[in-house]
Amino acid sequence: MTPLAPTLQAFFTQRLIDQRRASPHTIASYRDTFRLLLAFAHQQTGTPPARLQLEHLDAPLIVAFLAHLEQQRHNTARTRNARLAAVHSLFRFAALAHPDQAALIARVLTIPPKRQDKPVVTFLTEPEVDALLAAPDRSGWLGRRDHALMLLMIQTGLRVSELTALRSCDVELGRGAHVRCEGKGRKQRVTPLTSQTVRVLRAWLAEQASEPNDPLFPASHGGPLSRDSVERLVDKHAKLAEHACPTLAGKSISPHVLRHTSAMRLLHAGVDVTVIALWLGHESTRTTDIYLHADLTLKEKALARTSPPHTRAGRYRAPDSLLAFLDGL
Repeated sequence: MTPLAPTLQAFFTQRLIDQRRASPHTIASYRDTFRLLLAFAHQQTGTPPARLQLEHLDAPLIVAFLAHLEQQRHNTARTRNARLAAVHSLFRFAALAHPDQAALIARVLTIPPKRQDKPVVTFLTEPEVDALLAAPDRSGWLGRRDHALMLLMIQTGLRVSELTALRSCDVELGRGAHVRCEGKGRKQRVTPLTSQTVRVLRAWLAEQASEPNDPLFPASHGGPLSRDSVERLVDKHAKLAEHACPTLAGKSISPHVLRHTSAMRLLHAGVDVTVIALWLGHESTRTTDIYLHADLTLKEKALARTSPPHTRAGRYRAPDSLLAFLDGL
């Protein structure tokens, strides 16, 4: 076994698990990155993964691997950058154990991330929210669960992982009603609940008669819902809601859109961006700035406060016959 193998193993056990206490999601993402990278290096060099040297993973091979992700696997720039971040993290760790490879490591670390498009976020208007929440058939258990789940998502802006991890004991419906969750980076977060959400959750918990550590929104088998299950139920009810609200037909509705909707509702209510960042569990207000860019209402209000310049309509006329010829091409 070459020095690369124990370095990679130590990177996962010492750096990610022991030192950084990385989440299972992060570990799984990094694992998938290096499975893809080692398979690509094997294909390019003919050397089995267990026999690969650090020298095999030089800058040209890493650049070729990133191109392979985009061209053959059709990954987006965002996914490509996430894979590169994992590679950079490994090589920074390897720099401590292999100072003799400093030049090779430095060249890999200089590979830049690719600039990516930043689309305007999608969110629901108030009529669309009302139509979505009215879509579940609340005469059945599944409909009441889905209604309570989507109402909580829209009101609190919880991530899917935070929502599916909620237990019955994480909801306090008495005075100062709130929900507790653990977000990214193991940050504990407490989000207040509106009276409407309190009423719905109180009725839901009374129907469940669950133990404190039971999932707040269980699947039909009694265990917690998966991410895919939440995505499917939101998509199902969004399609049903299109009949009552046709504007939903042109939107791709996902759980993250409901999170965006929560942020936009707070923004329209005049809540400061720093408070919205705390509400959503953002590390920095720079992440929350995307909602300022997406909010056409705020831009229209800003435009209404300005005075239009006093100008006359006119048409450009070339001052020279040659310029006129060029303008006509």
